[in-house]
Amino acid sequence: MNKVWIIDDDRSIRWVLEKALSREDIPFRSFDSATEALAELDHSSQPPAVMLSDIRMPGASGLELLQKMKLRHAQLPVIIMTAFSDLDSAVSSFQGGAFEYLPKPFDIDQALALIQRALAQGLQQNGAATEAVLAPEILGQAAAMQELFRAIGRLAQSHATVLINGESGTGKELVALALHRHSPRCDAPFIAINTAAIPRDLLESELFGHERGAFTGATTLRRGRFEQADGGTLFLDEIGDMPAELQTRLLRVLSDGHFYRVGGQQPVRANVRVIAATHQDLDARVRQGLFREDLFHRLNVIRLRLPALRERREDIPLLLRHFLRKSAHELGVECKRVADTTVDFLQHQPFPGNVRQLENLCHWLTVMAPAQLIEIADLPAEMREQPARELSASWIDGLRMESDRLLAAAPGRVFEQLTRAFERTLIERALSATGGRRIEAAQLLGIGRNTISRKIHELGMQDERKGAPPSGKDEGGDS
Repeated sequence: MNKVWIIDDDRSIRWVLEKALSREDIPFRSFDSATEALAELDHSSQPPAVMLSDIRMPGASGLELLQKMKLRHAQLPVIIMTAFSDLDSAVSSFQGGAFEYLPKPFDIDQALALIQRALAQGLQQNGAATEAVLAPEILGQAAAMQELFRAIGRLAQSHATVLINGESGTGKELVALALHRHSPRCDAPFIAINTAAIPRDLLESELFGHERGAFTGATTLRRGRFEQADGGTLFLDEIGDMPAELQTRLLRVLSDGHFYRVGGQQPVRANVRVIAATHQDLDARVRQGLFREDLFHRLNVIRLRLPALRERREDIPLLLRHFLRKSAHELGVECKRVADTTVDFLQHQPFPGNVRQLENLCHWLTVMAPAQLIEIADLPAEMREQPARELSASWIDGLRMESDRLLAAAPGRVFEQLTRAFERTLIERALSATGGRRIEAAQLLGIGRNTISRKIHELGMQDERKGAPPSGKDEGGDS
């Protein structure tokens, strides 16, 4: 079997992958730079079977390595890894012919399954690396955002209809624009229309245009949004609110590409890719008879879901920095910084308006915060007075993040480390609440006296508590 090549300047990442491949008896070679890997390729009689490469390394980047490798071996599956996860990297990876895009920290079992899939399939990739258009407004390292970036990358050469689901303020139009920018239609128009913001009696004319004299006030011929978007992309926002009669007309356009202007007798053809978006549950609206089922299936060719900000709280610090820089640039002022306590406070807020609300907050802070360092006291009064989200959600988010970190950094010991930390914390807090009295602490935790004593011994906590009050009869057996 040909070897799997690992290229990463991070020795710990190489070590984790090497151990996983060794357990599966998969041969490998490791390199700490793209330059070293390319030099080996020049002297090797046989290319690797699969290559895993980091993006950002000293010297040549992983994307440069990908491009050169594809020129030599177009069918070689290349998996791109990066800790700097963004849309541009994902799209560039896929457009450059990457087999898959793997954000760090990763689940080692997931990475291993990906390598095995690449070995088994040996997929042919398109070797022409194209220049990606940067869309810096779409940022995120959360798992849900990485899935979104991968989907946009895979759809880069597609003309398929896409349905985007997401709450208000999550950035549905930005995703639609990214799909357009990275598509073969990127040089043609991108036309957006919010179907919920236009009065019902004007929406038909807005979409399909009208002939001169079609109705009172129609003094000239007007091209609608479908004609304006010819050859490009039409983004229909809040499609769930479209009136029933217009749903029928839209279905006809999607079926055969023809429509009639209001008052027109001749069919008009428009070559348009439709991307629709809604914050509503279209499946439920179909069941309720409020949305045509046949139109739903026409739109629902590929569905993308945008996570709410509360589902990707780990991205809030990244978004804060981005929006503060953006606001400072727009206003021509020095960019402000956010204190760690303020960042933590904001990560616990519900943000019902999602990313749009966070962006507006950053603009407000750029104008209104008195100092360069933003403290909690500088936040709007309504936000300071708003109760934080439930702690249960907060610590579970933290547990997810720590789990991801340990899965990459300490494979094989994750369960043990987290379990010990969990048990130690519970016992420490219970003993603190009872002044060191083990019987009462055990009762608070809902465990037996013998259990808490055994756990204290196993966790090595008995030496830490030499100064604690005597435990008396707490060492007795479980009742």
